[in-house]
Amino acid sequence: MKASRLKAAEPIIAGAEATPSAPPRRGRRRVGDSAHSPSTLPDLSAQVSMESPEPITRQIYRALRQAIFAGEMVPGTPLSEKEVSDMFHVSRQPVREAFIKLVEAGVLQVLPQRGTFVKRISPRRVREGRFIREAIETAVARKAAQHITYEQIKQLTENLRDQRVAAKANDTAAFLALDEAFHFTIAQTIDCGAAWEAIQDIKAQMDRVRYLSLPDDSPLDHLIKQHAKILGALRAHDPNAAEDAMRAHLREILVTLGPIAARNPAWFEADERETVPLLD
Repeated sequence: MKASRLKAAEPIIAGAEATPSAPPRRGRRRVGDSAHSPSTLPDLSAQVSMESPEPITRQIYRALRQAIFAGEMVPGTPLSEKEVSDMFHVSRQPVREAFIKLVEAGVLQVLPQRGTFVKRISPRRVREGRFIREAIETAVARKAAQHITYEQIKQLTENLRDQRVAAKANDTAAFLALDEAFHFTIAQTIDCGAAWEAIQDIKAQMDRVRYLSLPDDSPLDHLIKQHAKILGALRAHDPNAAEDAMRAHLREILVTLGPIAARNPAWFEADERETVPLLD
C-alpha cells in the first residue's frame, strides 16, 4: 500500500498546559491506552530505516503521526527536535520538516517560547473533515461501482475476511490498518490518485477519533457490516447503493464523536459549532 501524504492546514492555538492521561481501560486494552508517561516519547526508532527508499522526513512524519493517532503520545506531550533526532539518529533538518507537516495536519502545535506539543482534537475539524471526505468518497464509490474489476472485488473480499479475523481477535490496530486498506483499494479502482491524496489531506482529526472509538463506541462487527454493505453494492455494480452505503458509513463518526469527547474531555478542544450545519 502506498504511503499517503497529509497537508491540511489548521490554525495553531494555545492550550497544551494540561496533559491528559490515556483513556481509561475497560477490562481490555483500548487503542488509546499507552504504557508511556504523557511526557515520555515512545521509542519509534525501529520505524525509520536508512535503507528504505522512502525519504527520511516522510518516515519520521509517519512514525510520529501514527504514535499520536494510537494514543502513544497524548495531547500535551512535548516534542523537541533534539530528542526526536537523537532517537532516529538523524540531523534536525528532517525532524523539523516532519514537525512542520504535522503542524499543517493539525496534530501538533507550536507555542512561542514554550515548545512544540501534541495538539488536542478539534470536534469542529472532525466534522469538517467528515463533510469533505464524504463528498469525495461517495463520488469515488459511485464511480467505482461502474468500473470495479473482478480482481479488485476479490481483493476487497479478502480484506473483509481479514477484518473479521482481526475483530475476532480484538486486534484494533490490525483492524484499522485493514480499514485504511479497504478505502484505499476502492479509491484505486477509479485510477484517480488525487482523490486518495485529498482524503488523506483532511482526515487526520477523524483518524484520531477512530482510534479512541474502538471497540466500545464503534463495535468492530458493526463497522464490518457497513463495509460489507459497501462491497455488496460494488459487487452488484449499483452506483446508487454504493454511494448510500459509503455515506452511511462515513457518518458513523457523528454518532460517536459526542460520547467520546464527553468521556475524554482533556483530549478535545472546546467545541465551536458551525453557523451552517454540515449535515443535511
